[in-house]
Amino acid sequence: MKVKKFGHCCLLIEEKGIRILTDPGGYTDLDVVVRQARNIDVILITHEHADHIHVLSLKRLLENNNGVRIITNEGVGKLLDGEGIKYEVLGDGNVIDIDGVKFEAFNGNHEEIYNDFGQVQNTGFFINDRLFYPGDSFHDPEREVDILALPVAGPWCKIGDAVRYALKVKPKKVFPVHDGMLRIKGANHKVPSRFLGKNGIEFVVIGEGNSYDFG
Repeated sequence: MKVKKFGHCCLLIEEKGIRILTDPGGYTDLDVVVRQARNIDVILITHEHADHIHVLSLKRLLENNNGVRIITNEGVGKLLDGEGIKYEVLGDGNVIDIDGVKFEAFNGNHEEIYNDFGQVQNTGFFINDRLFYPGDSFHDPEREVDILALPVAGPWCKIGDAVRYALKVKPKKVFPVHDGMLRIKGANHKVPSRFLGKNGIEFVVIGEGNSYDFG
């Protein structure tokens, strides 16, 4: 499994010949994403916040990638219905197999920002029984996770909570996401790197525009 980080939560995941794009939204250079994200098979959208979906860029991606399947939830679906964009809803606990790659959905709510502000439906995705991408949530999939995409910044995300979440899930490797709003890239990486490493969890930093092969 190979992961390229365009920025924030926009990832290009390659697994068994399938190319998967996640959350093409704000805090990411979407012009770069549109130019470089070609031959995409699946687009996963966790929720409807603007830093996870930018409709105009999504339309441009669809123009460049014929036959791509959008997998998401009902909340995002309402937004896409208004734009005439086709999608598939993957319900909580349901699994879909696309050319030998499994996708399992974990539905819940966005982590609290303040009371019910921003409390939209959020879907985490477990990809091929290896990588868990939770979106904006600290949901424990209660699965054996090899790789965790760990949110490390945001109005809902304290770094201590992020570390405790990773320790609860107990993946073999972690890489940080949801950090595009930081003025200094990597500012929130020191604490999880230190404490996760002490607990046998490898902390892998993937710089914007770079890739990492998890094997």
